[in-house]
Amino acid sequence: MLVFPTSGLYGLGADAFCAEAVRRVFSIKRRPANKPLLLLLSGIPDMAKVVGAVPDYADLLLELWPGGITFIFKAGARVPVYLTGGTGKIGVRLPAHPVAKALVEGFGGPITGTSANLSGFPAVASVTDLDPEIGRQVDMVLDAGPLAGGCGSTIVDVTCWPVKVIREGVVPRRAIDDALKKGGAI
Repeated sequence: MLVFPTSGLYGLGADAFCAEAVRRVFSIKRRPANKPLLLLLSGIPDMAKVVGAVPDYADLLLELWPGGITFIFKAGARVPVYLTGGTGKIGVRLPAHPVAKALVEGFGGPITGTSANLSGFPAVASVTDLDPEIGRQVDMVLDAGPLAGGCGSTIVDVTCWPVKVIREGVVPRRAIDDALKKGGAI
């Protein structure tokens, strides 16, 4: 379990397929079990490990990766229910930050990518702003200095058409619409 830098905010990473590690993430964050966790992947081919199917229109949006956009797909058969919060859906993102990218690639499988903050509290862009309770409960903190901060990733549910923007963050809605128009989906 570690705190690590992402593009703008610090994240809380654990082996996504280890029930005990994920339980710790929920416990540390005080996150309700019915709120799914997003996963960081090392590349589009890794989606096969966690995603049931990629709709044609969603393929057009994958060009917006890597970076600040999380896509919600129907979870694959191997995805444990503890990751989906019982929704049957899983959020995935390809990290752009070199440290986050190296972590996922080096680990060889998906890791959790939730923000390193107590549930309901603001995410942190500096390790100095990390809640001391979180710092005491993790195994390691990778301090990359102050990050860009700002809002979190844009979250887009691609399990429906039209796609649904759950949260507009780093990637503006306009970029999503443009990618869909460019590919002929709208």
